[in-house]
Amino acid sequence: MIVIESAAQQRTGANVAEYTVSELANAIKRTLEDGFGYVRLRGEVSGFRGVHSSGHCYFALKDDKAKIEAVIWRTTWQRLKVKPEEGMEVVVQGRVTTYPGSSRYQIVIETLEPAGVGALMAVLEERKRKLAAEGLFDEARKRPLPFLPRVVGIITSPTGAVIRDMLHGFNERFPVHVIVWPVRVQGETCSAEVTAAIRGFNALPPDGPVPRPDVLIVARGGGSLEDLWGFNHEAVVRAAAESEIPLISAVGHETDWTLIDFAADARAPTPTKAAEWAVPKHSELVEATTSLALRLVSGMRRVIEGARTHLKAAARGLPRREDLLALPRQRFDAVEQRLGRALLANTRAHAMRLARVSSRLHPRLLEARLHRCRDRLEALSRHSRDALSRLAGARRSRYERVAGRLSIESVRARLLRGRERLASSATRAEQAFRSRVAHERARLAGLSKLLVSLSYQGVLERGFALVRDMNGRTIRSVSAVGRGAEIQVELADGCIDADVRDVRTSKAPPEGTVSRIVDPSQVRLPRRKRSSPDEGQGSLF
Repeated sequence: MIVIESAAQQRTGANVAEYTVSELANAIKRTLEDGFGYVRLRGEVSGFRGVHSSGHCYFALKDDKAKIEAVIWRTTWQRLKVKPEEGMEVVVQGRVTTYPGSSRYQIVIETLEPAGVGALMAVLEERKRKLAAEGLFDEARKRPLPFLPRVVGIITSPTGAVIRDMLHGFNERFPVHVIVWPVRVQGETCSAEVTAAIRGFNALPPDGPVPRPDVLIVARGGGSLEDLWGFNHEAVVRAAAESEIPLISAVGHETDWTLIDFAADARAPTPTKAAEWAVPKHSELVEATTSLALRLVSGMRRVIEGARTHLKAAARGLPRREDLLALPRQRFDAVEQRLGRALLANTRAHAMRLARVSSRLHPRLLEARLHRCRDRLEALSRHSRDALSRLAGARRSRYERVAGRLSIESVRARLLRGRERLASSATRAEQAFRSRVAHERARLAGLSKLLVSLSYQGVLERGFALVRDMNGRTIRSVSAVGRGAEIQVELADGCIDADVRDVRTSKAPPEGTVSRIVDPSQVRLPRRKRSSPDEGQGSLF
């Protein structure tokens, strides 16, 4: 329990009533509700974020000096004709109360209406400027309406005079397939249903069971600004602007303007006029077609008459048929006369030639000519047999000479000689290889002995030592070190770290002893003598 006392009471120690926090909060709530109760409040909507998942709505009402929290319960929200929006000036009625959970006072709204038409118009103008800045109202993005649509989609209320007038207009002008998407054209769900209808028509596949409309009409009768407010919602305007199907807006009367009118491809003053714009009038089409047909027939007649006149004028400049055929006909008659005489003369000439040939074709002459041809043929036959015999003899002798050279014994002898040469070459190659290997092994052994003799390790094995400083440099003279210096002495079997106690110069060593320590870095192996090409292995071939 928390006891709250004033400073004066604490100083005087007077007894006061004790409250819990909940008791005090409830007491303040009753006092506030009894003092104000039901009030009417005017202010600007602030902090509006839409409806909560519970169905309730929370925001604030403010003016230029103060702000009060507001709440609309779900049942009240569903009854509101005009929904609050951010920045809208409204007049509300409700109960002033407190929320004990956070010790704040608020108003529970039961009715809400715009603070006059000016408030709605201000919101409308602000939204219009915003959407226009995004390019949703540009004339360049609007498309022309199809001339003769097969299917018309209408988004409106299924009951009322609007749909009846539009269907009557379609039947009078040009009967088409009409699909009605029923929506509420006023109230809380108006904007959501109209948006869903526009997007639903656009989502229909072209070859689906439900035909896809060629043009859409959003229609509603006239009404006040509050009644038409659902067609000013941003979602409806965006759906109309994004529609792939051409859309006609027919909301209200000619003097009623909504934001969907600016986003639509065409704005009709009334729903009936929208039906007239969507389809042409059948009688007008028939009349126009008849007029075009008459004009076409008349034009064809004029073209044919002009061609006929031109042909007649051209025909008058041509010569007559009799004049064209007179000269060829005369030539034909002359040739006909010459043809008879020429035929008789030709017949006589061939008869005379036949007589001369017949006189030369006597039987004895033919027999003599036949004998000459037979003798000539026999002479040619004998000559051919002799030539063939000579050619065959020459070819036979040549074959015998070649066959003598290609005997099996000669081939076998050549093969044996080749095998002997190959075996001899292999033996020589093996001997040369073994000799070269032995030579290289002997040379390698000599180099190994030379390397061992030149290595300082051999000197250390004979009892000598290698002295270095602590940096690893070889000490060649006593002058390179001083007293107290640290040195390393390398022996044959290890190293010794030592300190120099004294430095003395010794005499030269006697003859026969090593006078210096060999530095392994200065040992140089003798260069290998480059062998001449003749010392290598000989060629096997």
